[in-house]
Amino acid sequence: MTDAAINPRGLLLWVWRGYLAKHWRLLMVAMVFMALEGGMFGALSYMMKPMFDRVFVGGDADAIVWVGLIFFGIFIVRALASIVQKVMLTHISQLSVADIRQDLLAHLMVLDTQYHQSHSPGYLMQRVEGDVDAISKVWRTIITGAGRDVIALISLFAVAISVDWRWTLVALIGAPLLVAPSMILQRYVRKKARRARDVAAKLSVRLNEAFHGIIPVKLNALETYQSERYRVLTEERVKVETRTALGQATIPGMIDIMAGLGFMGVLFYGGNEILSGDKTVGDFMAFFTAIGLAFEPLRRLGNVFGVWQVAAAGIERIRQILDTTPEMRSPAQPVSPPSGVPDIAFEDIALSYGDTSVLHGCSFSAEAGQTTALVGPSGAGKSTIFNVLTRLVDPSSGSVRIGGVPVADMDLGALRGLFSVVSQEALLFDDTVRENILLGQRDVPEADLKNALEAAHVTDFLPQLSDGLDTPVGPRGSALSGGQRQRVAIARALLRNRPILLLDEATSALDTGSEAKVQAALDELSKGRTTLVIAHRLSTIRDAHKIVVMDQGRVIEQGSHDALIENAGTYAALHQMQVRS
Repeated sequence: MTDAAINPRGLLLWVWRGYLAKHWRLLMVAMVFMALEGGMFGALSYMMKPMFDRVFVGGDADAIVWVGLIFFGIFIVRALASIVQKVMLTHISQLSVADIRQDLLAHLMVLDTQYHQSHSPGYLMQRVEGDVDAISKVWRTIITGAGRDVIALISLFAVAISVDWRWTLVALIGAPLLVAPSMILQRYVRKKARRARDVAAKLSVRLNEAFHGIIPVKLNALETYQSERYRVLTEERVKVETRTALGQATIPGMIDIMAGLGFMGVLFYGGNEILSGDKTVGDFMAFFTAIGLAFEPLRRLGNVFGVWQVAAAGIERIRQILDTTPEMRSPAQPVSPPSGVPDIAFEDIALSYGDTSVLHGCSFSAEAGQTTALVGPSGAGKSTIFNVLTRLVDPSSGSVRIGGVPVADMDLGALRGLFSVVSQEALLFDDTVRENILLGQRDVPEADLKNALEAAHVTDFLPQLSDGLDTPVGPRGSALSGGQRQRVAIARALLRNRPILLLDEATSALDTGSEAKVQAALDELSKGRTTLVIAHRLSTIRDAHKIVVMDQGRVIEQGSHDALIENAGTYAALHQMQVRS
């Protein structure tokens, strides 16, 4: 983490430059109204002197009218200024927090797949929602505390000093005693706030696991186990949040103790001057009101310091994510992707994850407009080939070329724009069938959509849906069957209309009836495209133009189905095994 990420001043500068500075005009207007509201505290205390000296003690009946009108005016100005500045600050805080949340999500989306593999969805959801939400709750408090309460303190202490500067010093006699304890408490609150955010992230992870895996949880009778894991974390969160609240509440509490010392000192010191006639009752009431009102903004400012520590813990984590840079980047001067339907060539590809070697000198080609299938046991490296092709990972050595252009030389967006993908787990969003096919495209001709639906055999089950294309598919497509989800994904790929098609075991989880329809849709989708297929069911790829057999990260056989069967090697053995089963 950078120094700025752990330095409070650095965090404030980062927040200001990145998210608040753009709203500086609105902030300035809000500050004017905050100054008006804060200044009314001083005006209120100042008016105590004429109220007591002219009206109550002096008996000036004429002064009642103008003193009363001034008091009324003070409260009118204070009320209007409070409304305006609170609305404006809420607007500014919501805009800035929305910007942080959007920037955070956008940055997370471009981080490498390895980052997402090492950070669970629940953890990342807590960063985007929980940490940013923690900031939003304190944003207005901090800005208001830095504005209205500071102005209020200045105006109130100005009144107090104008009455008697010695009384003011006596009232603040306990202030030096707050410095060291406040610094210790701030560090304590920051530490506990960090821990609270960590526990909150773990709770999100547990919920994400429980809800996404609800079927395995039920089938394995894990309800009590999952509930107990969650309960342990909730108990820890209660302890941490309570200790954080203790640290936050202690700072205003210490200010109350200081206020008590100050009031007692002023009463002892100033009371005798009142009795001797050196000071008037109005002087004392103006001073007493000013100091009494001053301690409330002081308490709020003391609370702001504690609240800031909680916000800082969230901001530190957000900075950590935003400072994380993806290793997978587009080249500085990218080469244009190939046009038309390209061929694909893997040349001596090697890849390791840490000390684990995954691919060993893999070389093969996929001819333009033809279907090339990858087969082999689990762990052979088939999915890694797809990841290298799409630059989800980069190989340790070797190169991949599409249409003669190295994939490392292309812009990432342009490279991935060459592919349509249909995988075993069809990714459907909790939206309608139509939106899951269009994915935000608004200029698709109705005829093209109809053709895609027919080619993907989506029209076979549309009449069964309550609202046709406008039927919600449910979370992760749960309202549809496996075969229906796959056909929706194929319709999406047809509309995407990219020159390269990647099929990752697209029919392996389907029953025989669904598989036949999905396979027919896939055959239609493959026409006129360079297609790479990962398949376990060898019956689905026997018509492929080329079959590449992999084992332990190596290419061990290549050829057509008939040629490999005649070769009587690994592929023939796999085929015979599946025939028997």
